[in-house]
Amino acid sequence: MTRKGKRYLDAAKRLDREQLYSPLEAVELVKGLATARFDETVEIAIRLGVDPRRADQIVRGSLSLPSGTGRAVRVAVFAAGEAAAEARAAGADVVGSDDLVARIEKEGFLEFDVAVATPDLMVQVGRLGRVLGPRGLMPNPRTGTVTTDVGRTVSEYKAGRVEYRTDRVGNVHIPVGKASFASSSLMANVRAVVDEIQRAKPAAAKGRYIRSVTLCSTMGPGVRVDPLRLRVTDEELAAIA
Repeated sequence: MTRKGKRYLDAAKRLDREQLYSPLEAVELVKGLATARFDETVEIAIRLGVDPRRADQIVRGSLSLPSGTGRAVRVAVFAAGEAAAEARAAGADVVGSDDLVARIEKEGFLEFDVAVATPDLMVQVGRLGRVLGPRGLMPNPRTGTVTTDVGRTVSEYKAGRVEYRTDRVGNVHIPVGKASFASSSLMANVRAVVDEIQRAKPAAAKGRYIRSVTLCSTMGPGVRVDPLRLRVTDEELAAIA
């Protein structure tokens, strides 16, 4: 069992672990409980009523966070010709075709957070499945990372686009910003995530879809959010200082 630090234990005493909070209450608690000496990442964890062992119940996709993620994202692009030039112009950190594939195969180069590829290069990129797949870096049409519009895709990931996928027990974990963000900025990102997860509900999912929701910072305790109070209106968002 991992031993919890004094900061964590002190923070945990300041909230009721059994209480279900509104999204705004949870955001403000998480911000207040983020006591590390660095700007902690805030993450939302959603337990879904799906069976991820069934292909028709896997929840997977990507979304753009309106307030960004608060961190620099390194984007690699597998492209050639005009598409490669477009990727560089959009700010891609590394661009290549066969040469980039070889660099990853032979040198183990993995200094990027997102990989984007044009469809014509997926035959070559497919050879990297054993390397990129387990790290969540394999380009995939379902997340929009296999595309002919590489410039727009690179710009979106640089601006705060994130990917998500249910894990083996039906949980989705998505970063929604930094503890230093204003409450309104975190709330906007939380709302975008909830709306996206609701939109992505599989037709095969039965019963209660969103089972539980928790917000936490990197080093802080989890704050439970009431699944029945997730909907945040434009008026409520505008009223947050």
